[in-house]
Amino acid sequence: MKHTLSVLVENKPGVLTRVAGLFARRGFNIDSLVVAETENPAVSRMTITVDEQDHPVEQVTKQLHKLINVLKITDLDPSGSVERELLLIKVRADAQSRSAIMQIVEIFRAKIIDVSAEVLIIEMTGTREKVSALMELLAPFGVVELMRTGRIAMSRGKRAT
Repeated sequence: MKHTLSVLVENKPGVLTRVAGLFARRGFNIDSLVVAETENPAVSRMTITVDEQDHPVEQVTKQLHKLINVLKITDLDPSGSVERELLLIKVRADAQSRSAIMQIVEIFRAKIIDVSAEVLIIEMTGTREKVSALMELLAPFGVVELMRTGRIAMSRGKRAT
């Protein structure tokens, strides 16, 4: 089972290296990692997705709590949080296939953000499953390039994570 951890850390040089090093030393695998500054410039949020199959999540969080730059760790419950990924995908699009690709893009509420004679660049945000479904439908047209972020997540309601 995948777990999404929201980890607030001090926004200082070397913090990402220490967290990644901890995972590497302990043999934990990170499925996805997204790091960005929060509303407070002194604090960054790391959204880390791990697979509990490899190691219990409690073991991961105990190890993270030992790092001095870690301020708060929250294991986000999927039913109590919203999660998204961002996809940028460059697809071959000749005159015959362009309209079919545009219909798929519209169904998924994605956006075409760049057009040339041979390719379209499409942007989409959604759940991991929705992003994967769009990629699967566009694959037969010929994917030239693809960039996918890791999972970002936030708890629902008033509570801050």
